[in-house]
Amino acid sequence: MSIASRLQTLGIVLPPVAVPAAAYVPFVRTGNLVFLSGHIAKRDGKPWVGQLGLTMGTDEGKAAARAIAIDLMGTLQAAVGDLENVARIVKVMSLVNSTPTFTEQHLVTNGCSELLGEVFGPEVGAHARSAFGVAQIPTGACVEIELIAEVK
Repeated sequence: MSIASRLQTLGIVLPPVAVPAAAYVPFVRTGNLVFLSGHIAKRDGKPWVGQLGLTMGTDEGKAAARAIAIDLMGTLQAAVGDLENVARIVKVMSLVNSTPTFTEQHLVTNGCSELLGEVFGPEVGAHARSAFGVAQIPTGACVEIELIAEVK
């Protein structure tokens, strides 16, 4: 099944690349790698604000990470022309706005990782990953994720 078919089956329409909010570009391609800048969680087009362990639980954080995966795929498509050109999702790095006692950053990040696996399949979508708890993310967003992909 093609990536476009998987997206359609999941009811996912990829968004256009977001305009950067500061002095950076949405992605950089060098050789056969594409580095996507961090994408913050958004809900209804606005930053998805919250802190895991205080104002949000793991399931809501996981939904936010899933939403970021959709935005990341939109940016990745813009970077490579067609998601079929992706040879491998190499690495995902997730920053989770969380209290010092919250320890489920890895479960929050699964929202992104699981969707990438569904869309790209196990050979292309399986990736290395880091998930960190941080004191704050720009605009008070609950999660920020960046991605590195290999291009065919």
